[in-house]
Amino acid sequence: MKVVPSEIKTSELQAYLQGAIAPRPICFASTINADGQPNLSPFSFFNIFGTNPPTLIFSPSRRVRDNTTKHTLENVYTTREVVINVVTYNMVQQTSLASCEYPPGVDEFVKAGFTPVPSEKIKPLRVKESPVQMECVVKQIIETGNQGGAGNLVICEPVLIHINDDIFDAKGRIDPQKIDLVARMGGDYYCRASGDAVFEVPKPNTQLGIGVDALPLSIRNSTILSGNDLGKLGNVHEMPFVDPTFEDHHLKNIIQYYSLTPDEMERELHHYAKQLLEANKVGEAWQVLLSA
Repeated sequence: MKVVPSEIKTSELQAYLQGAIAPRPICFASTINADGQPNLSPFSFFNIFGTNPPTLIFSPSRRVRDNTTKHTLENVYTTREVVINVVTYNMVQQTSLASCEYPPGVDEFVKAGFTPVPSEKIKPLRVKESPVQMECVVKQIIETGNQGGAGNLVICEPVLIHINDDIFDAKGRIDPQKIDLVARMGGDYYCRASGDAVFEVPKPNTQLGIGVDALPLSIRNSTILSGNDLGKLGNVHEMPFVDPTFEDHHLKNIIQYYSLTPDEMERELHHYAKQLLEANKVGEAWQVLLSA
């Protein structure tokens, strides 16, 4: 399938893009209008774009159906301030409720059942239930168009960040399991960023990986090892060598049982190496593969 954006309806294009570009973190934006009335609304067109100075961008886009703008956009133009609260699994249903298009003057804090907390450096209120609340000043607003679906990039600089101590790990870093964030997918779908959904991908910071192209052909062309498996093997900073001290009972059994059928032995070794790679035992997997 090929899609030419200019040849389909904006609503169709939006569905394709939001389904493909996901999961997206959620900016739960708290603002006030010129009269000091609070507004609270979530936006999934959001991310971090720099740390010196710290820079966050979210986009309260123009509505596709009628080309109107949202109260959040009107408020940030007026006050140039916003609190960006992160959204966790425990608050996702209330956050969704706050996205209802209530008329001006309706307090989404009350409607969605959230607890407002005064900010220290800006006027908009923080959401107590959110474990990370960022008080931001608006540096710039970039309008990408004037038709329904056009973005409005609100470029913000956090001036004070509130972090709940309960979400830190023993090293003082934010623990993904404890913060339990959610993200937006396409349509009505969300993603919960905890449990088995969270995994690590080690990456050398100072040493280059040898690359998939450096792997022996028998490994690179394996019908058993996946692209992810090859990526792990190619992420070592130098080609491993056979370690004569390496001992593995299962490896010995494979070699003994299939010693007369080299092709079958290689296949079994690749299957075993794949199991080790899935357990992130890259060094052991290399020793198994080098035994072929």
